[in-house]
Amino acid sequence: MAERTNVTAPDVEQSVEERIEAAVDATKTGEIDLEDVAPEDISHQDNPAARELAIAIAQAADDRKAENIRILDVGGVSYLADYFVIASGFSKVQVRAIARSIEAAVKESYHRHPIRTEGLGEGQWVVYDYGEVIAHIFMPREREFYDLEAFWGHAKEVTFLSEPSPTQGRYFGGER
Repeated sequence: MAERTNVTAPDVEQSVEERIEAAVDATKTGEIDLEDVAPEDISHQDNPAARELAIAIAQAADDRKAENIRILDVGGVSYLADYFVIASGFSKVQVRAIARSIEAAVKESYHRHPIRTEGLGEGQWVVYDYGEVIAHIFMPREREFYDLEAFWGHAKEVTFLSEPSPTQGRYFGGER
């Protein structure tokens, strides 16, 4: 077995995006071998409130027609968060709409704002950091490039089933 790599706390001055890029780079260069970081090395307790928040974020993304929504329970394998919610939009406008839907839903239901927001202006990869849950909304090219699902492939996936929102399927025009 290879020598274990110590997992340290994140640099609080770095953005979530910078921390993830640094971790991806470290695994590509062999600095960190994910096989050497055992899940028991990182303390993780089930956090039902974080899970509920992750599902609410996924639902808000789904309300704006996000595709390929995935919820990863990364708490047992990462110090960054308990859950990642990953979704795709197919235009910068849609990515921003998904992000705004998430922000509005969390504000309305949980009275919370993201601790940190990255990428909203560019609209290619938006990150909302809520502490225990980090939402990633990608354009397809960026999602494929960063491939967070593969990077965090050793995390458990939470099944997300889309539920119709109160406005989905409604017709707001005149007679049909």
